[in-house]
Amino acid sequence: MPLVVDVHHHGEGLTAEAVAQAHQADLATQEKYGVTYQKYWFDEGSGKVFCLVEAPDKEAAIAVHREAHGLVADEITEVKEGA
Repeated sequence: MPLVVDVHHHGEGLTAEAVAQAHQADLATQEKYGVTYQKYWFDEGSGKVFCLVEAPDKEAAIAVHREAHGLVADEITEVKEGA
């Protein structure tokens, strides 16, 4: 299944707790769309959040975010895992 990385640029007032809560909401919603949210990274200073997602397609990954918490990514890119 493809891997995608999504990037959120609009995390004004971002906190570690808020990102963790959004990730938990993704985990609770992902099965419905055949998606697995694997990992996330964030930078409180810039408000950016990065999510690594295994998904059948980009639209499925977007649908999970939209339903789980409404914070849809600004960018989403299919990636391949390197060695």
